[in-house]
Amino acid sequence: MNKHALALAAVALAAFSLPVAAQDKTFDLKFSSWVPPSHGMHPAIKDWGDSLTKATGGTVKVTLYPAQQLGKADDHYDMARDGIAELTYIALGYQAGRLPMGEAVNLPFLMTNADGGSRAVDEWYRKYYAKEMSDVKMCLAFVHDPGALHSKKKITLPADIKGMKIRSAHGTMADFVTSLGGTNVRVSAPESRQALESGVADAITFPWKSIVLFGIDKVVNFHMDLPFYVSGFAWLMNKGSYEKMSASQKKAIDAHCSTDWAAKVGKAWGDYEAAGRAEIRGMAGHTVYTLTPAEIAAWRKAAEPVYTKWTEQATKTGVNANQALSELQGLLKKYKSEFK
Repeated sequence: MNKHALALAAVALAAFSLPVAAQDKTFDLKFSSWVPPSHGMHPAIKDWGDSLTKATGGTVKVTLYPAQQLGKADDHYDMARDGIAELTYIALGYQAGRLPMGEAVNLPFLMTNADGGSRAVDEWYRKYYAKEMSDVKMCLAFVHDPGALHSKKKITLPADIKGMKIRSAHGTMADFVTSLGGTNVRVSAPESRQALESGVADAITFPWKSIVLFGIDKVVNFHMDLPFYVSGFAWLMNKGSYEKMSASQKKAIDAHCSTDWAAKVGKAWGDYEAAGRAEIRGMAGHTVYTLTPAEIAAWRKAAEPVYTKWTEQATKTGVNANQALSELQGLLKKYKSEFK
């Protein structure tokens, strides 16, 4: 074969080989969730995964593992860090003190809806999360629709909490309960019904539809209709898995780890939870009640020590806590979700 023919053959071989060399590796990412398959957040996970698969030409797929199949709720940060699951979501306050800036989101009487609230929280927390989560990649942060106080008796004033045993949503709510003379009951969402049924707890801070989803409507029948609190969450990814991806795959991941997606996830779960309010109101034997302006003012006044404690803890991390909280409140106002 002459030199010209050899050169043509080499060019042809290179052209044939290029698509194979350029082909991205495939990834099937395990997404671990600790709530049941029917939970309102799971459709958002599916939409996010389907969109990511499309954006990567099918090379990155996401498989959901619900209901604590891969690990307990409290373990999901470590699971993302250690690669037990490539993707998880965590409650920012399940392990009190671990994520002090993230716990600002959990302060009571802060916001009124999940979509604007999630947009504000994600935009705000991106400035602070890296210091708290250096060993994982945070994809996005969001909140659920504001939860309320659900109990076996009617509660209208902070003084009513004294002597009660309350399953708190997170560490910040636990501080609030104990500051009012109550006892905090530390159990995860899936364990809450049993705690109430057995008498270990008398009341619970919980979002509305999840009261029905977890069967808690069978053991409590008074429901305070007030945006009492939210729980903040973060969607995490294993750093090693991300680093193994091609530049184009990383670009797609980054595009899906955005404030816009945080708002979508928050709204999807928020709409689901908000629908539970009307459902419970229509149930026989249940009382959904509102508070007077004076009663609301009493609750907000009673929450001031919790704000002070968060400010002190956040200041220890080296940030200007008052300025940070003001920034968050400003974003909540911008996105029409602040508690007035």
